[in-house]
Amino acid sequence: MFEIETKFTLDADAIASPNLCDRFSKEDLDSIGNHVHEGYTRDKRSRHKWERRTQAAMDLAMQVQKEKNFPWPGCSNVAFPLITIGALNFHSRAYPALISGTEVVKCRVIGEDPTGAKTKRAGRISVYMSWQVLEADKAWEEQKDRLLINLPIVGTVFTKSYWDAKRGYKVDETVLAQDLVLDYYAKSVESCSRKTHVIPFSRNDLHSNIKRKTFRDVSEEAWYNEPAPLSTGTAEQAQTQNRQGVTPPAQSDEVTPYIGLEQHVDLDLDGDGYAEPYIITIEETSKCVLRIVTGFDRPEDVERNKAGEIIYIRRMEYFTKYSFIPSPDGGIYDSGFGVLLGPLNESVNTGINQLTDAGTMQTTKGGFLGKGAKIRGGVYTMSPFTWARVDSSGDDLRKNIVPFEPGEPSTVLFQLLSLLINYVERISGTTDPMVGENPGQNTPAETMRTMVQEGQRVYSAVFKRVWRSMKEEFKKGYILNGIFMPQRKSFGAGQMALKEDFLGNPDEVVPAADPNITSDNMALIQAQAVKQAAMTTGGYDVEQVERRYLKALKVDNIDQIYPGPSKVPAPKDVKIQLQEMKNEQAALELQASQQEFVMTLMEERRMNDAAILKIQADIVLTQAEIEGDVQDRQVAILNASLGFAKQRNETITKQLDVLIKQLDVRKAQIEVGIKERKAEDERIKSGNIRRLASTSSN
Repeated sequence: MFEIETKFTLDADAIASPNLCDRFSKEDLDSIGNHVHEGYTRDKRSRHKWERRTQAAMDLAMQVQKEKNFPWPGCSNVAFPLITIGALNFHSRAYPALISGTEVVKCRVIGEDPTGAKTKRAGRISVYMSWQVLEADKAWEEQKDRLLINLPIVGTVFTKSYWDAKRGYKVDETVLAQDLVLDYYAKSVESCSRKTHVIPFSRNDLHSNIKRKTFRDVSEEAWYNEPAPLSTGTAEQAQTQNRQGVTPPAQSDEVTPYIGLEQHVDLDLDGDGYAEPYIITIEETSKCVLRIVTGFDRPEDVERNKAGEIIYIRRMEYFTKYSFIPSPDGGIYDSGFGVLLGPLNESVNTGINQLTDAGTMQTTKGGFLGKGAKIRGGVYTMSPFTWARVDSSGDDLRKNIVPFEPGEPSTVLFQLLSLLINYVERISGTTDPMVGENPGQNTPAETMRTMVQEGQRVYSAVFKRVWRSMKEEFKKGYILNGIFMPQRKSFGAGQMALKEDFLGNPDEVVPAADPNITSDNMALIQAQAVKQAAMTTGGYDVEQVERRYLKALKVDNIDQIYPGPSKVPAPKDVKIQLQEMKNEQAALELQASQQEFVMTLMEERRMNDAAILKIQADIVLTQAEIEGDVQDRQVAILNASLGFAKQRNETITKQLDVLIKQLDVRKAQIEVGIKERKAEDERIKSGNIRRLASTSSN
């Protein structure tokens, strides 16, 4: 049983302390460091077989070619990418299905909501948490991308959720299974009392944490003043270097990282008989303790009896497990394609290499040379237009050279290879229809649809497990926001998040993705079916139906192109529209009448212009033919007629100007009215779905 000499009081100051190391003696810290390292070593031994299987699986996925000398040096060494294809196939479906658009996190409304307050709160939570993972934490989506490509190979990946005080927001960090050491037969991550996260620390990381008082000051320790030791001795690290094509350095230097072990463990450090949750960080080689903090953040997480004794502590769980297929042997580390398909992939590799080697023997051939063949020493190779000189006669040469006749590549072996690949595809869901290949001509559409649906069943189950794990991750983020975020947090384009929104039930937070839909085509078909039902049946929230349809179409800026019926003016009353049409008709008739009057005035002005010309000609003629008083009288009469005609012309011109301006204004008004009525008709016809659905249901 683990015991230390120093006992301390677990109070509010201890819970809030960034490091409890100063409360223990040097001897106690050494004991704690040894205990942490022993627990880590024990857990690592428990998963030794899993590590070997995982290393072999990763070699197959990375198509690492191991050195072969059988059946001869330089023989065929093909690594068939069956596991790689399966992993890429899963990743290409899961990634866009889980992370699509700007809505990643959704808050459900549970129970009645007569005032709409719950709906508004759910909307604020959904928008803020989606912004956190997509905008605030820039690495979140990249981390999920890596997670979803590693998960189908290894079978287990973890995420670590914590509040980063330096950056002021929660962080969800992807932790590969080989970097989180647990007892292999632990029932769950939550119930496991010892979890060790292997974290590399650079010298700058250690220095910064020491100056921030996050780590204990170990600047005088011998191990700190020497380069970090090379950690390339383990089989796992050697395999990783082989896969990545990395040549390890001959010796360590100042950039070689130290290996830290951050262990989340239950220990009784206050001597009350109850093992409290702590997070203890040590340096692996020296076992030196760098940090000790409590594994919970609030005094209210401690449950005490009436005597003030601790009876239960609600630990802050940092890790979320993502599972591909649960392990058949009950281990905490689940199975991926690497374990399920590894033996089959090895058999396929063997079959392909045997067929290739047989083909090589068949093509290149060899033979036997008898003693009677007089051929100079050395290696003879044949090429076109080449003749080799020998000392034997042709007959002796034929008798002493006997070619070796290897058999053709085995057709039975080829059929067996096809059988193995077929079963691998059935397990991994990479059959022809599932990877976009045509299974054959004249395949009925319903048959193809059924084949794809059945082929997606394996992925549907895995997808639900991933969705469930992502839900647990978001619940941790919800709890962290409720503990650490400020009372009011502005974000995005003038939006506001409230801390009080995150003090409720974390079970309300779920991924926005649908766990039952694993393809874009399925989502579109479902959205179309719901929209069709909303068109013919009352009771649907038509605005949400339309938004879901646009989202299935992968349309951006939905709020801009479809603001919703509430922001679109209501259609005019039918009677008003009929009256507007009558007014429009009357205006057209009046316009036609005015146009006819204008034409009459223009004709009158034309006739008057002709009369003016005639009068002017008569005046000239009178002046030429008549003299005396008669001329004066005639000219005066003609000038009077001319003045009257010109005055009439001016009156007609003014009338025409006024009428033409009125016609232009009225024409413009009529055109605007017609356009508005057409736009209104088009909006009613194509946009007012709610009104059409209501009319159909009535």
